[in-house]
Amino acid sequence: MAVASCHARVLPTFECRSDPGNSKPEPNRFSFKSKPKSKSFVVGVNLYRFPPNFVRQLSNKARRNCSNIGVAQVVAASWSNNDKNGSVAAVDSVTTDVNEVVAVGDGGDCNSNNNNSASNSVVVQSSSDSAALKASFLCADGSIAVHAGERLGRGIFTDGITTPVVNTTAYWFKNSDELIDFKEGRYASFEYGRYGNPTTESLERKISALEQAETTLFLASGMCASTVLMFALVEKGGHIVTTTDCYRKTRIFIQDYLVPNMDVSVTVIDPADVDGLQYALDQNNASGWLVSLFFTESPTNPYLRCVDIELVSKLCHSKGALVCVDGTFATPVNQKALSLGADIVLNSATKYIGGHNDVIGGCISGSMEVIAKIRKLHHVLGGVLNPNAAYLFIRGIKTLHLRVKQQNSTALEMAKVLEAHPKIARVHYPGLPSHPDYDIAMRQMTGFGGVVSFEVDGDLHTTKKFIGALKIAYIAPSFGGCESIVDQPAIMSYWDLTQDGRAMFGIKDNLVRFSFGVEDFEDLKADILQALATL
Repeated sequence: MAVASCHARVLPTFECRSDPGNSKPEPNRFSFKSKPKSKSFVVGVNLYRFPPNFVRQLSNKARRNCSNIGVAQVVAASWSNNDKNGSVAAVDSVTTDVNEVVAVGDGGDCNSNNNNSASNSVVVQSSSDSAALKASFLCADGSIAVHAGERLGRGIFTDGITTPVVNTTAYWFKNSDELIDFKEGRYASFEYGRYGNPTTESLERKISALEQAETTLFLASGMCASTVLMFALVEKGGHIVTTTDCYRKTRIFIQDYLVPNMDVSVTVIDPADVDGLQYALDQNNASGWLVSLFFTESPTNPYLRCVDIELVSKLCHSKGALVCVDGTFATPVNQKALSLGADIVLNSATKYIGGHNDVIGGCISGSMEVIAKIRKLHHVLGGVLNPNAAYLFIRGIKTLHLRVKQQNSTALEMAKVLEAHPKIARVHYPGLPSHPDYDIAMRQMTGFGGVVSFEVDGDLHTTKKFIGALKIAYIAPSFGGCESIVDQPAIMSYWDLTQDGRAMFGIKDNLVRFSFGVEDFEDLKADILQALATL
């Protein structure tokens, strides 16, 4: 497989039949009085020469879809008009309203007995990261989730609807001149598997479209994304501001690794403590310690606190600090952190984006400038997403809006039921007016997610009994999948600490985190009510 050159040749307009069946061919734009005997034809003033065995280099479907000579011969002719150094000329083909540039690569010497196989029609193409965003006819997240990065902006040229999995560790060059062109920026290639993959690139474009980002970097896990991001953006002696309520492993990484090994200092504030953030920004600037990064979740884990992203972004930017929002609980369907002013949005794609509890990965979205710094370190450290995992994420994202819509609805209705129940002491859900950040959530979210945290009216053992009586939800870590998952944070994530140690992090023994899946609402409601009835 070769990657197409970025030097495009503008070809004459041609037409393809919309029906690939056996209908009568329409008149051909490139008409001949008789079948040409030579392997060339003339369009305008340009002579196009066919390479040997060019028919074998085209899929049967490509030849069948295009009237007589049409696209097939024009594409084949472009292969024979390469530069002297052997680089492949690209072909401009306006195939949709997105003005997408499709760069067709060298088809190679394909086996003539396998022309119907999908692999014979798959070549890498050049496409802009923002190609999918140019589709004015795709306005809703649901449509973008299905088509962005694939039909619109896919880095692989194929007539298959689904994006192929490119399992390769390296990408070859036809000769040393082509390699030099790559090194000097005139030829596009990933070169090595750690630096990129066509399947993963399609996934990254899909996330970029959903997050309204210039670019996205996918990594092997959500924590891999978090750690590489902080290593890349926080210099030695820098300062991080983060929040009290957050994923425990993120806190451990900052306190146990960044602080002692990078001489990084940390300020921890309440998610709603804007004055505390302003004080940290002022103090550190006054003392010569520059705040490099404000890293926050919104909503947070496990109390689902919400940060005023627009406000904190303005404060941080006035002091030269970057803002990263971990939007895993929100998803790009419910919240657009970048449009609210954040510099970076991070997702543990393992959760809602994958959506099926079967694949692990993490992604970082933002501007080209900021993500380039993270990508550079990522290329050194590794942490590469497997292309098979990328395929599963692509598949999962196509139903993201449907799943999240169902989970939003179920969680909100169940939060109301739980809040009214006499055996529940308190419910934490940003869609409820009783939540401390309800007003913020209403301003910056279109849905409140599928996770509800609540406190059972009882102790550790009473809460254990409630969870043990549930019949539908799995007792497991993680959240956001099709299956409902329940856990007791005091046991699942903080059992290594004493009760007092857990209290220091705000983790109560009676706290339950319930991730609602896509099961029927009435079934979930009946199951929770019967479990509460056992107390």
